[in-house]
Amino acid sequence: MAAPSQPQKSTYDVIVIGAGIQGSFTAYHLAQRHKDTLLLEQFLLPHSRGSSHGQSRIIRSAYPQEYYSRMMPESFRLWQQLEAESGTTLYRQTGLVVLGPPGEPELEACKRSLGVDEVLDAAALAQRFPGFRLQAGQVAVMDSTAGVLFADRALQAVQPTPATLPTQEGFCRHGGTLRDGQKVLHIEPGPMVTVTTTAGVYKAPRLIITAGAWTGAFVEQLGLRLPLQVCHHHGSPTDPEKRDQAASSTPRPDIAILSSFISSYLPGLETQPAVMETCLYTNTPDEDFILDRHPKFSNIVIGAGFSGHGFKLAPVVGKLLCELSLGEEPSYNMAHFTITRFPGVLGAAL
Repeated sequence: MAAPSQPQKSTYDVIVIGAGIQGSFTAYHLAQRHKDTLLLEQFLLPHSRGSSHGQSRIIRSAYPQEYYSRMMPESFRLWQQLEAESGTTLYRQTGLVVLGPPGEPELEACKRSLGVDEVLDAAALAQRFPGFRLQAGQVAVMDSTAGVLFADRALQAVQPTPATLPTQEGFCRHGGTLRDGQKVLHIEPGPMVTVTTTAGVYKAPRLIITAGAWTGAFVEQLGLRLPLQVCHHHGSPTDPEKRDQAASSTPRPDIAILSSFISSYLPGLETQPAVMETCLYTNTPDEDFILDRHPKFSNIVIGAGFSGHGFKLAPVVGKLLCELSLGEEPSYNMAHFTITRFPGVLGAAL
């Protein structure tokens, strides 16, 4: 929320649409680069309508895809930097085990990403973690760097809320402006992009869209048909405008899967959850992110399709979206994140 003392202005260097963890880190990096940045959010903050709320998210170095594992050291470093800046504990190191049959390709890829050769059999795993029962024909690989990110705290640290605004936490500390409770109604592309909201009209030479489950609708205005599927985790497609209207009797297959896993691998634990929270996944067909400039409007950048594994990488994603918007060479190979890897995305209107 914009501070009462901030002047009401309409022109900025960059506008970011969507103040979840990806958009907030994008705005944070831009403001650190001394760009006059406006971050727009349709809901009043804090809220639980998107993909960034809740108590926790996983963070890990183990990744079967090397293009993500290469980003993780910097991501850990940037999370630590935000911890130091905010004076808040955002991460608890717990360790993580990756399970699978010996020689399984993803397990081997995780070993390579960690730079380890050691695998734990059932006896070794039980000795290190009493109560963990490995299944026959499986081994475990240990990721000692892994742990838990405290999601709500993390979002609050990078983005100011009414509670933290007086202390200017997050990107406002670096001169950014946040306006929540402003739904974007229209985007008019051009050398100066015009963004019309329910409360005003704003202009900037650069626009970044990080609107989570609402991204597809925004980019359709701009002639793109991105293959994004919005759902609760990997369940049935969900309308983000109606996510709270599901009946209490709606089946929850994820709970059954987790309960079955706990009873098999951690038999000493209660199998039913004490607290349940849901968030929206916005999935791409290949579960890789979209981080790219619009194919026609190069001053519009899109970050989307984080497919349930983007939170841990948000500090690096925000940096990459910042670099793309400023016309700089990205810090990492972006070949896996292009829009044009999906055929037929450019609509006939363009």
